[in-house]
Amino acid sequence: MAAQREPVSRGASILRPVIDVPRACTYAEAMTHPITEPEGAAGSRPTSLVDEVANWLMDQALGDSEVTRLFEGCCERLLGAGLPLWRGHISFSVLHPLYGSTALTWRRGEEIETDNFPSRRDGPFPEEFLKSPLYHMVRTQVPFLRRRLLGDEANLDFPILSEFRNAGASDYLAYLISFGGGELNGMVGSWASDRPSGFSEQDVKSLLRIQQRLGVACKMQVKEQIARNVVTTYLGTLAGQRVLDGQIKRGDGEALSAAIWYSDLRGSTTLADTLSRDSFIQALNDYFECAAGAVLSQGGEILAFIGDAVLAIFPLDDAHGDAHGDAARACERALMASQDARERLATVNAHRAGEPLAFGLALHLGEVRFGNIGVPERVSFSVIGPTVNEVARLEALTKSLDRPVLASATFAAHVPAVWESLGEFALRGVGAPIQVLAPIE
Repeated sequence: MAAQREPVSRGASILRPVIDVPRACTYAEAMTHPITEPEGAAGSRPTSLVDEVANWLMDQALGDSEVTRLFEGCCERLLGAGLPLWRGHISFSVLHPLYGSTALTWRRGEEIETDNFPSRRDGPFPEEFLKSPLYHMVRTQVPFLRRRLLGDEANLDFPILSEFRNAGASDYLAYLISFGGGELNGMVGSWASDRPSGFSEQDVKSLLRIQQRLGVACKMQVKEQIARNVVTTYLGTLAGQRVLDGQIKRGDGEALSAAIWYSDLRGSTTLADTLSRDSFIQALNDYFECAAGAVLSQGGEILAFIGDAVLAIFPLDDAHGDAHGDAARACERALMASQDARERLATVNAHRAGEPLAFGLALHLGEVRFGNIGVPERVSFSVIGPTVNEVARLEALTKSLDRPVLASATFAAHVPAVWESLGEFALRGVGAPIQVLAPIE
């Protein structure tokens, strides 16, 4: 389950709530008995409306609804069914390189809020979380918890509950749903009402029933999002989407026109021999932050980290129907990324205690084969073809020519920059010599 903070109201922030146990029925009874209440009872409503919400959630579990829209739709439908909702909240663990969990908060009449929180691996839980009902639920595996926040029955035994009451809540119901695979793998959620009398017993039964179906629907979509996060992290957005669309067999792929980026860290062998393991890894990551970070900031696609080299592409945007203009836009983005990378590297070197880092970069333009290579049981999604070989050989020239950035004439012709022609050079493994240029410093 997620260990984050959640907003209580606009401008306020607290640890996420937890669930409260209704005294009138057991959890099992709420799940198995019809949602009925004596005719004329306060807060009664046709159960068919809540049934429609439950059916809708099951439809979403079988579809491809995004989690944010799913949760928002659930809250709005419960409100439409007559439940006195003021606020709804869910949070769940995710597998993502930048954060460990995501939280969604819905408030009546407002836009839904999304917050991402660091992974537990990034440090211990904050003290206020350890004092929260959420941590209590995760630690004890209590599946639900209810707290009335107003009147003689008010129970503010966790600091966060006072914040909810001060923000306008009168009643609070929270729940914990495990997805299996450990106590932190699952979803926690809460409902809050601002009706003076709070939730009726029928409301509680309805919400406890709905939460199970909401958990099922969210689990399906969270698992899909995790799969998307994994393939995007390891393959990149472009390749990852193609894999998710079914291109997983060896030979699957397509021809793609793109500006090609190939950069390589200078003196990596010396760095590996002279630095400690941790220091060398830090140096590699500093370089990757400069090179790959600049590529991503300009909309490029990282295809592979090959040792200490970065292979990336800036695909042509065929939507314009203008081949020359599309090539110019792709090459311009690649050149801007090269300038950005060098500026980032200068900043890194200004704070390095050891030898400054340097890299060589080659820029090229052409058609590549974008798809799966390897053996049937283990494939790699990458680019292949003469253009890829040429850009790698071109980068090797940056050492002998003592230039940090080189470009082919094909690439340079599409970018309005000031270039210096360095002449024609034969590239190893490439038939005809190519014209090589360098941007004037």
